[in-house]
Amino acid sequence: MKSLATQLDNRQTKGLYRKRRLVQSAQGIELTIDGKRLLSFCSNDYLGLANHPDVVESFQKGAATWGFGSGAAHLVCGHMQPHHALEEALAAFVHRPRALLFSTGYMANLGVVSALLGRGDAVLQDRLNHASLIDAGLASDAKFWRYPHGDVAALAHYLKQSDARQTMVLTDAVFSMDGDLAPLPDLAKVCQQHGAWLMVDDAHGIGVLGESGAGCLQHFDLSVADVPILMGTLGKALGGFGAFVAGDEELIEMLIQAARSYVYTTALPPAVAQALCTSLHVLQQEPWRREHLQALIQYFRAGAAELGLHLPHSTTAIQPIMIGDAQQAVRVSEQLYAKGIFITAIRPPTVPIGSARLRVTFSCDHQFSHVDRLLTALKEVLA
Repeated sequence: MKSLATQLDNRQTKGLYRKRRLVQSAQGIELTIDGKRLLSFCSNDYLGLANHPDVVESFQKGAATWGFGSGAAHLVCGHMQPHHALEEALAAFVHRPRALLFSTGYMANLGVVSALLGRGDAVLQDRLNHASLIDAGLASDAKFWRYPHGDVAALAHYLKQSDARQTMVLTDAVFSMDGDLAPLPDLAKVCQQHGAWLMVDDAHGIGVLGESGAGCLQHFDLSVADVPILMGTLGKALGGFGAFVAGDEELIEMLIQAARSYVYTTALPPAVAQALCTSLHVLQQEPWRREHLQALIQYFRAGAAELGLHLPHSTTAIQPIMIGDAQQAVRVSEQLYAKGIFITAIRPPTVPIGSARLRVTFSCDHQFSHVDRLLTALKEVLA
């Protein structure tokens, strides 16, 4: 195992070594980590639902009613009433005929692409897509291309040149490391012109963007015809665990038949599905959560601009502070940690070489005073 030790040493030298920190409290804007109380700005719990009392109570009641595990895959005997209720609620929420639950967003992306594409087909991806979309494309046996980030003209060129039997374009809706939005209306138009499927991973838009929180497709007013395949996760704004794919009847039935990561996986615990139904209800009944989150984002960006910080254009809860050097990003993260602020340093290969950053994320549970504390700490460590 000597070669592994050498590889680990190289990661350490380059500032790319990753370590887990032990969280000793429930999720929230304040976390106890390794015995230290910290103000956190690195969770995807955008709407503060991961530890919401109504959601926790629903989970507890679900466990009392349905037990701990689902016992089997959905197609055996694991598709239980809470799963079905959640699928119906999600489909209505995103205004699509049907939705299908997956255990994770990673498995959803792998399942969709492998079920719909194979040899003789082609998959085109934004260069900054999440790893799960990249891996899904690579595993599909389809021809694989990546177009420059957000470059619709380049995508159109690839589509025009393609002689594939069937082509699918994959994109994040909100890019998880930059926080910017994909040009979805233009992508939809180009895909329709060339007869390509468009699949959108809205992991960081569902619950947060759109008039009712239905995500980026609602934000851009895009229909099922515009975007045939929508994937959303349930472990971010909804505060839980799992994922779903939404689309028309034929799509969902095909995935039930052929998506291996759905067919051959134990269903989510039913209590999780029941709690997610409650989370979805809270999200819809309390729009103030999205409104306060947007106010926090604007407040932070104004304060960061006064400090001269370099922020990419992002109107979402993801607000990266560009550092550049991986080792420097780690040092800044550690200095903030010492001041009671928890923000992880994001480094290659998660982001391109030379673009290491602090990935600041906000929750509606943050207050303006928390943002002031963050800005003060950033001014001190980045001065």
